[in-house]
Amino acid sequence: MQNTVAKVAVVGSGISGSVCAATLARNGISVTLFDSARGPGGRMSQRREISEDGRELLFDHGAPYFTVTNPDVLSVVTEWESRGLVAEWKSNFRSFDCFTNKFVNTEHQERESKKYVGVPGMNSICKALCHEPGVDSKFNMGIGKFEWLEHENLWSLIGLDGQHLGHFKGVVASDKNIASPRFTAITGQPPPLDLSLAPELVKLHDIPIYPCFALMLAFNEPLSLVPAKGLSFTNSKVLSRAHCESSKPGRSSTSERWVLHSTTEYAKDVIGQSGLEKPSKETLSKVGNEMLQEFLSTGLSIPQPFFMKAHRWGSAFPATSIAKEEKCVWSEKKKLAICGDFCLSPNVEGAILSGLAAASKLKGLISTL
Repeated sequence: MQNTVAKVAVVGSGISGSVCAATLARNGISVTLFDSARGPGGRMSQRREISEDGRELLFDHGAPYFTVTNPDVLSVVTEWESRGLVAEWKSNFRSFDCFTNKFVNTEHQERESKKYVGVPGMNSICKALCHEPGVDSKFNMGIGKFEWLEHENLWSLIGLDGQHLGHFKGVVASDKNIASPRFTAITGQPPPLDLSLAPELVKLHDIPIYPCFALMLAFNEPLSLVPAKGLSFTNSKVLSRAHCESSKPGRSSTSERWVLHSTTEYAKDVIGQSGLEKPSKETLSKVGNEMLQEFLSTGLSIPQPFFMKAHRWGSAFPATSIAKEEKCVWSEKKKLAICGDFCLSPNVEGAILSGLAAASKLKGLISTL
């Protein structure tokens, strides 16, 4: 790939950025992928924890699974399935009413779409895509500034530490906060991308989001009185859903592991009191206890877990879609694409479609790159 002229930077290794990077690489475009995290995945990440007695515990603490309705996405997912990167999760799912403490039977449950999970973790898909031939992935490397060099018609990327990371003929970014005041509220630094660089970027200004807390739990025994491996909650101010991690394909079943997700309203209340900065151990402990108590109060004879840890997704879900027709934000003049679930729909399928759209925009310019 050393002699390849085309060179694109993809910022963000969530499912949208990973799909885009791999698609570009398969079409002969050299890609350098940057992410501030230790590894790929974004909300498709898998969390590794060690219990007090030394047991390894793995949790998909972001997206628990995804469904597919779009034929283009189905084609991609079918290929992943053939490579052993995804599998169908066939466990039963039910809705639980926290007011009556009873399960609610809904007619549409039997007709629900297939639920897919990454194997052996949700991040397995992004891991594979980030290591496709032609993709040079660099982790623990956050972007502090996207600088447009007008005379050279190139992008210069600067790291959060001020380090120059290279020149690129095209850039793809998959972070909804890349040009948002929220970036400053969280990091204390100005947003990496200047909205004035292209008129199309105005859509990125302060995209509204829904936050969420996730609670990772591990039990010594199966929750035998819970007749489903996936739950959605109604009439709860604290919990929105729960999933049994250890029931997924390819997972260890040495302990029963669950992930609970909070309601948006609960997360907003907590953040309103604690602020946007990284939550303290005390805040996360309080959140964990409150979410666990709501789970225990269902009357399903749930035992005390031997492991419990909460995590905050401060920008979990976009509250709006900013590019439904285009599927990504695109500046042809600057060869800059912005992709992610916030462009199309707030789910994994929307993120995949947006990543494919961003790659298509740059693929169309391959002769000029």
